[in-house]
Formats: sequence, C-alpha cells, structure tokens
Amino acid sequence: MNSMIVKTYFNIFLLLFLMQSVLAQKVEVYQRPVQIERSRDFDAIHYKVTLNLDIEKKMLTGENLVTISPLNDNFDKCVLDAEYLVVSKVINENGKSLPFEQKENQVFIKLLKSYSHNDTIRFAVKYSLSKPVPGLLFIDSTATNPKMVSSDCWPDKARQWIPCYDYPNDKVTNEMIVTVDKKYKVLSNGRLIKVNDNKNEGTVTYHWNQDLPHSTYLINLSIADYAVINDSLGSLSVNYWVYKWLKEDAKTTFRKTPYMISFYNKLYNYNYPWAKYDQVITSYMGGGAEATSATLLGEGIVMDTLAEKDYSKEGIIAHEIAHQWWGDLITLRSWEHNWLNESFATYSDYLYTRFDKGEDAGAFDLLGKKNRYLSEAKNRYLRPIVFNRYNSPADNFDSHAYPKGACILHLLRYILGDDTFFRALSTFLHQNAFKPVDTHDFMKTVKEVSGKNTDWFFEQYLFRPGHPVFEVNKSWNETTKKLKLIILQKQDTVSGVPVYTIPINIGFVFSDNKIVKEIWLKNKVETIEFEFTSEPLLVRFDEGNFLLKECTFRIPLKELLYQAEHDDMIGRLSAVDELKSFSNEKSTLLIWSTLATQDPFWAVRQAALENVGRYLGKNAIELFKTCLKDENSKVRQSAIHILGDLENPQLIKLFERTFKTESSYAVRAESLRSIGKCGGKQQLVLLKKAAAIKSYSNVISKASTEAIDLILKK
Repeated sequence: MNSMIVKTYFNIFLLLFLMQSVLAQKVEVYQRPVQIERSRDFDAIHYKVTLNLDIEKKMLTGENLVTISPLNDNFDKCVLDAEYLVVSKVINENGKSLPFEQKENQVFIKLLKSYSHNDTIRFAVKYSLSKPVPGLLFIDSTATNPKMVSSDCWPDKARQWIPCYDYPNDKVTNEMIVTVDKKYKVLSNGRLIKVNDNKNEGTVTYHWNQDLPHSTYLINLSIADYAVINDSLGSLSVNYWVYKWLKEDAKTTFRKTPYMISFYNKLYNYNYPWAKYDQVITSYMGGGAEATSATLLGEGIVMDTLAEKDYSKEGIIAHEIAHQWWGDLITLRSWEHNWLNESFATYSDYLYTRFDKGEDAGAFDLLGKKNRYLSEAKNRYLRPIVFNRYNSPADNFDSHAYPKGACILHLLRYILGDDTFFRALSTFLHQNAFKPVDTHDFMKTVKEVSGKNTDWFFEQYLFRPGHPVFEVNKSWNETTKKLKLIILQKQDTVSGVPVYTIPINIGFVFSDNKIVKEIWLKNKVETIEFEFTSEPLLVRFDEGNFLLKECTFRIPLKELLYQAEHDDMIGRLSAVDELKSFSNEKSTLLIWSTLATQDPFWAVRQAALENVGRYLGKNAIELFKTCLKDENSKVRQSAIHILGDLENPQLIKLFERTFKTESSYAVRAESLRSIGKCGGKQQLVLLKKAAAIKSYSNVISKASTEAIDLILKK
C-alpha cells in the first residue's frame, strides 16, 4: 500500500513537472485544444458549381449541383458547410423544393424521403455572395497588379463560396462553370471543356472539369485579364497565367517547370496524375499554395534573369509542383498529419535542388532546412510532428511540418537505403492514389516494402518532440592504438523528448584512406573504442550528415585546419565556423583567407570571408577586393558589405564603380549602403539618382534610401 502511495505521488510530481516544462515554452502548444478527425454521414461524389460573377460589384450568384451517396441507411437530412454565402433555395432532381435551414455556418437540408447506403442523391443549392470573403478575394487593380478574383480555399474556406462538405477526409470531383465579363480569363482545376462567348451579354463562360477526386481546399478559381504562356511536357499541357507586363520575365521564371515535372515522374515512378499543370500568379500571397493541377503563386515569383541570380524562387516552384503528388494525389486525412503534404514536398524540393545543382547545393539546402527547424525548436517550442493540438490547422504549418519532417525523411532514407526508400514512396502513392491518408498508412507501406518493423523510428521522430543533442569527446591512446569516443545525449527528456535509438556513421580519415563505421546509439551515454594502426587525421561524427541534431564535438586546431580543407562541404563549413575558437592563431587566419578565394563552394568561401572580415578587418582589404570578383553574387555582396563596414572614405570610388558595373541587384544595393556608411553629402546626387532605378522588389531604391539616411544622420 505504501509503495502505491509513493508511486502515486511520484506520478503527480512528474505530471506537474511536465506541465511546468511545457508552460516554459514561449508558445504554449500543449495548451491548445485536442482536435479529432471529423465524422461524416455521406460520401460527396461530385459538385457541379455554376457561378455568375460581377467583378465590379464584388458579388456572385451561384448554384452547386451536389451528388452524394449516404454512408448509412435511413439518411434523410444532409448538412453542408456554408459560411458567408446565403442559400436561397434547394431543389431535388425532380424539381421539388427541399426545406432547409441555414445557421452556424452550415445549411441543414431536409430530404423528402429516407435513403439507404446504396442510393445516389442529387440536389441543387442556389445561393449568392454579396461581398468579398477570405476564401474568394476580389482584388482591386494597383500599380503592380490588375483587377482580379483569387480563391484561397486552404484550409477550410471553400465553404465561403461553395456550399459543400469542407474537410480533407472526403474527396470529390467537380466542375466549375463560370461566367464573367468578356475581358477576363478564368482558370480552375482540371480540363477546360469549352469557352462560350455570350455576345449579347458581353460575357464569357468557362467550363472546367476536374474529373479525378480531390479535397475541397485544393479547388482553385483565378480570374483576371491574364496573359497565358503555353508550354508542355510531351502531351501534358503546361501553362503560366501571368500579368501581361510580366509575360517575358515569366518565360524565364517558369522555364524549368516541365523539367521539374519530368524529374518527379521518374523519382517517384508515378507519372503526373492530372489533366494539365497551370501556375497562376496572384497579388495576395508571398509564396505559393498548391491546388490540384493549378498552383497559385505570389506575383513576386516572377523576376528577370538578373534577379534570379540573387532571389531565385526556383525552390518554391519545385515545392509546389511536388504537392501534385504529395498533398493532391494523396492528401492528409486530418490536419495533424500535415507532414504527409508538407514534409514530403519540402524533401522533394531538396531532392530537386540536389539533382539540378549538385551535391553541395543540395547539402547546403538541407542544412538550411535543419537550421530553420532548430531555430523554432530553441526559440519557440517543441512539438511532435504528428500533433493533434491546434486552434486552427494553420498552427501546425510550421518548421516542424516543413523542414523538420523533410530532415526526418532524409534519415529514414539512410536507414532504409535509397532503393527501398523510393520504392516505399512510389508504392505508397500507387496504393493510396486519390485517397485521404494518415501517418499509419505510410508506416504500413514502409513495413510492407522494406520488411522491417520501423515503429521505433516513427515513435521517436513523429510522435514525440525534439531532436538529439550530442556532446562528443574523443581521445587517442598512442600506446594501445585505440581511439575512444564518449557520446552523451544531452537533450532534456522531461518534456517527452526521447533518448534516441539511432544509427550513426563515424568517419575516420587517414593519409591514404577513409574508414566509415556505423554504430547504433541506444543509451544516454555510450563509450566506444576503435583500434587503428595510427591516429586519424580527422574523426567525423555523423559522416554523411544524415542526422537532425545539435552537436558539440571539440577537436584540436590541427584537425580543424585539416577538416576545413579536406572534408565534404558541410564539414568544411562547420570547420570554418569552429575555427572562431582559434581566431588568434595565424594558421586560422591563413586558412580562412585561402578558403575565401579557393574553396569550390560559394557558401564556404562566404563564411571564410566573413570571418576574415570579423577578425582581420582593415588588414585584409586586398582580399576583400579580390572577393569582389567572385563568380557568386552572395560572396561579392559579403565582400562589399565588409568593405563598407570599414568606413574608409578612400573606398568610395570602388563602391561607386561597383554600383555602376555590377550585374547583381543585391551587390549593387550593398554598394549603395557602403557608400552611405563611408560617404558624405557629395554622394547624395548619385544616391538620389539610384533611388529612381527599377529593380526586383525595389532593392536598389530601398538601399539608396537607407544610404541617404545614413549620410544625413552624420
């Protein structure tokens, strides 16, 4: 009895401790309500939506001809989601009016008889919308965009302009028949059936048919006086709907779209599943939003060839294309499983980057994803990737769902091996095409394809929060010729973060070869010994960079200098950073100076250059000038920024010359800021002229304003 009392008090104490730990997070994610998958009593089969839009008055009248099948017998009432829109009448397929009541963002429709689960029911809902709503935006024309209508159905806003069942666990085919003033073009999902010119009314009617099922949040309606650029991938129609004045730049921006689709076709061994692929720009968003066969993208996606060197959005384009498989073909069943959409699309855009731009560019992209997650984990909160606590679905669309999940897929790929991993992904797509899915569906497929029980992996990485935090110490015994590693997992496990069971590669580099040994970590502290004939020149923890982790591994100066020159790109980049602990050493300054001009990858050159700027400053002016000739604009931008920070008026001519001769918008803008740091009122004439120069996102004009402010404050 006493032992039970002690156990009870211990459990209470542990619960209170857990709650205190959770509450200490800057965002209290565990205070959010638990959400469950929505139940339904019918299967939506088809929506035939007919709309007549008055874009000038920002209103519409509509009808949705609904086809459904009951999931159970004695079905005599149908409830549809309907927010903002006003239902005026409901008519069955025999033309008889059906009683209905609209309340609490739904319309309750009383059927004239009871139906069984074998029946198919059709009825038409007539309605109107008298003002713009978040789900269907009527956007006025500005200096940068034409008048337009743009849908935003994610995550549950289709109901604001279409009475429907609006939750992703049901998929439906749909038609969109839309009448507008003849000066506009209309885009929606699926195949364009026909366009009718209604000459007497001065209108035009577009009829689109999405004949393969998808979730309602993936419906797209985009209307404007667009220019349409036609492209293709074999017989697949690929089109770009853009503002007329962006037509030429858009050809450059979207030119790789067929190439990206072809890459994913082969990668996932599943050909693009929809009737066509359109990309349409809109003014209301910054990034992109997938919709079946018709992706929406912010207008800033379109840029000229010069801007692409600095601000390319190619990753966003690749990400949204990947959603045509991951999110549209297979779709999360409920919002806690959003990683099935976002992690897979994010990992896909990494895979595309690696394929198109090389191993180093891919590795740097994945490193950026890791760091975005780690920033959120340290500064905001930890949560499981599969997480059913949220106020709205948007709460879960964060750096856990996007980059963390992508990194976890990368680790799973290592554990399974490339062949098994990609066969599992392809099998999952084929088994679940046009269906809603959840995480357990994916887990089941991985087991079936690999033959391995990977529950331990998913339990740690998807259903529990956090990531491993390692402290690694090594020592070499010259007498015994043994190298000892002590590996400590330091993560705080109180809030549910596990002590990880995980495989990891240790690399040992010698003068004539490299040895890689895989070990499995299972305990909080592991001590492992390796025997070699001589001490390794470099010991690499997580050879191959497969883990999402934090790691402290202090190695001596000599080893860091070797790593900075000889390791893979991630290792070199890490060594450049770790060498800051030895910033007073001449050998450190020398290796930084060497790498700033000679490393094969731009990010290492840039990191080395910035360290030289931080620790050598005015003593390395010639190096900074040399780096102004680097082939990569990001390195040149760092060089001009460092030179500006020296506040040396003698460099003004160099900044002015760089501004006039540079092709990069970013470097030209940085040149202006450097003029502001070093110059006086005599430079105001140049700066004011620069303010009138057109550039992507007005970066040059903004930089000139900053520079003018700096000078006037002196």
